[in-house]
Amino acid sequence: MIVQPDAAGIAEAVALLRAESVVAFPTETVYGLGADAFSHQAVGEIYRLKNRPSWNPLIVHVPTVSAARDLSDCWPGNADKLAEAFWPGPLTLVVRRAAHLTGVGADNDTIAIRIPAHPVALRLLEAAGLPLAAPSANRSESISPTTAEHVIRSLPDVPLVLDGGPSSWGIESTVLDLTTDVPTLLRPGALALRALRDVTGAIALPDAETADGAARPSPGMSKRHYAPRATLILAEDVHDVAADGSVGVLSYEGFPGDEILSADPREYAADLYAALHRLDDSGVTTILVQEPPRTEDWLAVRDRLGRAAAK
Repeated sequence: MIVQPDAAGIAEAVALLRAESVVAFPTETVYGLGADAFSHQAVGEIYRLKNRPSWNPLIVHVPTVSAARDLSDCWPGNADKLAEAFWPGPLTLVVRRAAHLTGVGADNDTIAIRIPAHPVALRLLEAAGLPLAAPSANRSESISPTTAEHVIRSLPDVPLVLDGGPSSWGIESTVLDLTTDVPTLLRPGALALRALRDVTGAIALPDAETADGAARPSPGMSKRHYAPRATLILAEDVHDVAADGSVGVLSYEGFPGDEILSADPREYAADLYAALHRLDDSGVTTILVQEPPRTEDWLAVRDRLGRAAAK
């Protein structure tokens, strides 16, 4: 059921969360499927509805930096600098989890935390008075939702979706691990590395890809993820694709296509999932995607498309 995020809608959502159920809500990145982070029953419902592997951890959303510190055993200096610069916003920080916490976090002793920038998400967090574990509100491995309608199509059994309109960033948060000697990028995302380096200095990249089933400190590290029902293929050139109705073409300005997105990486990212949803819903069996430039500004987009194309 989709409801407006007015006082009545927020109150209904809070009642469900306090009853250890789940609620989908908008963030500036994508829509999240939220539940009380410290309820085994509620968190289990997230995994059940999404058909999410148990080894894939969740990000915990909180309304304030103070609430984030309360979840941490060690809050490093870089965390304060990054929080001041980018929270609320599309940045997730991985820190050591407070020793007394159970039922949330990765299989190791870490926890991933962020403060979302969407006003509806913040109102919900404040009204509920609960840290909310909230992965994207879609079936595991499928395209992330950027509208309330996307949520319902992917997860029709979700009891309530707060409709906050289209997500403005349209791509998941950047995840940065602060438990390493040098901050380590775990998932490229909406926030560019350049902006992070201005605050932290050097940022390391993971040494190797994390195998599915292996413990990991962050979501978004699976080989296949963000994938449409149609087969997605990355191509350097889409000029000579035959228009036979079974192939949909996603490109950016300057190239032909059924869906033509901006040549600006941030604007492209904001429209990417919505375009993939439209092509998928059109009934094509193959989505051919014009390969984006191999530059750092396109890192997050290339990450999502690469995982969506993985076998």
